[in-house]
Amino acid sequence: MKNYAQILQDLLAQVEAQQASDLHIAAGRVPYLRVNGELIPLLNKSVLAAEDTFGLLKELVDQKKVERVVNLEEVDFAYAFGTLRLRGSAYIESGAVAIALRAIQHVRSLEELHLPDVLRAFAEREQGFFLIVGPVGQGKTTTMAAMIDVINSTRKEHIVTIENPVEYVFEPKNSIIDQREVGIDTKSFEEALSSVFRQDANVIMIGEMRNPETIATAVTAAETGHLVLSTLHTNNASQTIDRIVDSFPGDQQQQIRAQLAATLIGIFSQRLVPSTRGGLVPAYELMINTKATANLIREGRTHEIDTVIETGSGEGMIDMNRSLIELVRTGDITLEDARRYSLNQKAFDSLMA
Repeated sequence: MKNYAQILQDLLAQVEAQQASDLHIAAGRVPYLRVNGELIPLLNKSVLAAEDTFGLLKELVDQKKVERVVNLEEVDFAYAFGTLRLRGSAYIESGAVAIALRAIQHVRSLEELHLPDVLRAFAEREQGFFLIVGPVGQGKTTTMAAMIDVINSTRKEHIVTIENPVEYVFEPKNSIIDQREVGIDTKSFEEALSSVFRQDANVIMIGEMRNPETIATAVTAAETGHLVLSTLHTNNASQTIDRIVDSFPGDQQQQIRAQLAATLIGIFSQRLVPSTRGGLVPAYELMINTKATANLIREGRTHEIDTVIETGSGEGMIDMNRSLIELVRTGDITLEDARRYSLNQKAFDSLMA
C-alpha cells in the first residue's frame, strides 16, 4: 500500500522549492505546478491513478469532506504544511478525484506587493464598501489581506473575516480579529453577516460576494457604520457595478443603485503580469466614488465610468492602461504583455502613439 502522506509531503516540498502558486492533481497525468503563471508538469513523478488521487484527498481533508466529494460535491478547504498554507478545491473529474491547491504566502505589505499607497487611505476609512476585483488567480485576496494588515497594525478595531475557506491567518496586533470559516464556524455567508451586527465589529472582510443576499447585507453593513472589504470576479469598475445591480430583480435595482452610490468608496481592479525580472507584477485600475461617479451609478450610466477613470487622475483615480504603460516605462513588463493585458487595446495604442 502506498504511503500517501509521504507522497503529499514530497509534492508540497516541490511547491515550496519552486515557489509555485498552484499544484494540480488529477488521475491519468503527472502532477502539475503553476510557476510564474505557467503550468509545468512534474515529469519526475509517476502518472497518478484514480486510487492515488483518492488517497491524497484522504490526507488533505476529514472523512465528512471525503464523503461529500464522493457524492459529487465540490469541496473547498485549507491545509497547512510546515510554514506553507494552502487553499484547496476537490472535485470529481472523469469519474475520479481531482484537486487544485493554491499556495498562500504570509501576509505581505502593500509595499512588498508593489501596490499603490492610496490603498492605505481606504484601509483608514471608518465606514464604506470597498471592492477588489479581477479574474480568478489575480491576487485579489492577497491585496485584501494587505489592507486588513494595515488596519490591524495601525488601528484598534474589531475585525471579523468571513471566508470559505480561511486563507491568510492574521496575528492580532493593535486590533482583535475573529476569522470565521463557512461550514465550520457558521452555516453560510448570509448568516455570519447577519450576526456580525450584534458582535460589535468595526471592519468586515468577506471572502467573496457570491449572491444578492450577501451583497445586500454587506451594503447594509456599510450603511450602518462598518468598513466592508470584499472581492468579486469581474474585470473592471463599470462591469462590477453592472454585475451587482443585475444580480437583483428589476424592481430592486434602483434601490441597490442608490445604496451603492451612497456606500461605495472605491473599486480596485488588478492583473498580475509576467515581469521581465521574474515573477509577476500587478497592473491596476482604481475607481474612487466621487460625487460625479456616484451620480453615474445612481442614474444607471455605468458605461461612462471608464471615461471618468481615464480623466480622473487629479482626483486620485488610476487608469489600467496608464498603469500598464508605466510598467513598460520602468522596464518591469514588455510592451507586448502590456497590450495583451489591456482591457481596451484601442485606447492603449492611442496612448502609446
